Amino acid sequence: MWRPKMLNCVWSLLLLAIALGQASAQRTPTISYITQEQIKDIGGTVEFDCSVQYAKEYNVLFLKTDSDPVFLSTGSTLVIKDSRFSLRYDPNSSTYKLQIKDIQETDAGTYTCQVVISTVHKVSAEVKLSVRRPPVISDNSTQSIVASEGSEVQMECYASGYPTPSITWRRENNAILPTDSATYVGNILRIKSVKKEDRGTYYCVADNGVSKGDRRNINVEVEFSPVITVPRPRLGQALQYDMDLECHIEAYPPPAIVWTKDDIQLANNQHYSISHFATADEYTDSTLRVITIEKRQYGDYVCKATNRFGEAEARVNLFETIIPVCPPACGQAYFAGAEDVAATSFALVGILMALLFAR
Repeated sequence: MWRPKMLNCVWSLLLLAIALGQASAQRTPTISYITQEQIKDIGGTVEFDCSVQYAKEYNVLFLKTDSDPVFLSTGSTLVIKDSRFSLRYDPNSSTYKLQIKDIQETDAGTYTCQVVISTVHKVSAEVKLSVRRPPVISDNSTQSIVASEGSEVQMECYASGYPTPSITWRRENNAILPTDSATYVGNILRIKSVKKEDRGTYYCVADNGVSKGDRRNINVEVEFSPVITVPRPRLGQALQYDMDLECHIEAYPPPAIVWTKDDIQLANNQHYSISHFATADEYTDSTLRVITIEKRQYGDYVCKATNRFGEAEARVNLFETIIPVCPPACGQAYFAGAEDVAATSFALVGILMALLFAR
């Protein structure tokens, strides 16, 4: 009696083993763990872990799946020929470990662990690698601007890098921005109605905490009509001596500058010498030297500046004095010979002494 019972028991165990084997053979491979997103510095090291279950009979791949996928490994074999990459397999946890040393900027992207079940069936898990990169200001950022006074100006600044850089605007010498602040944060700096005082150098600074950041200088040039200032509106000089009349012109584009007297334009000759000196793109100093002054040369002189945005003028009055003014006279009349110079000098000393004693 016991033999039939034992046979039945053995048969039942065999059936159970077959059923368990079939059930095990029908288990679908799964990825139970994948490393979370990684953020690394250039030159650092990163390791991606991929744990799989029920995948002993299947190929497990590592790929870099960006726009152009690159196969890195299959099973426990590294495919990519790059000494920075290495692969280990831990059979105890069924985990594949892909390591990258000396990380480069080009290593950033998405890495995929994949179990190939069939041509149409794959099990995948992804992990993203972000590489910290210092800011680099893009070429499509503003480099320079020329605008007419009163128009709207827009300066743009963009930068690549990771983390995403912040953009801060400043002016040269920490001058106040048109936004009425020393700094402004944002990709676009707008000036709704630009004034000539807004011209100058603006700094676009990109920073993300990696390295020292990046900076671009943006030159803003404002076109405006001339503005003239006269440092000495009235000047006195004695007959037969020289005198310099000056005017300072602020304008852009640089203006045409002329001097007139009695509505007649003056030119370089034996009576007048005109010189212009540009101290910057917008500033010009103009000097009219009246040579060996004669009676008819006393009076009002007009300094006039003109560009395509307008014109301006200012007057300088030259009047007669008894005592020569130095500079530019400096004690010598051009008509005098050596003996007359001495006589003139003694006469001047006599006049000065008389004035002092009269007090």
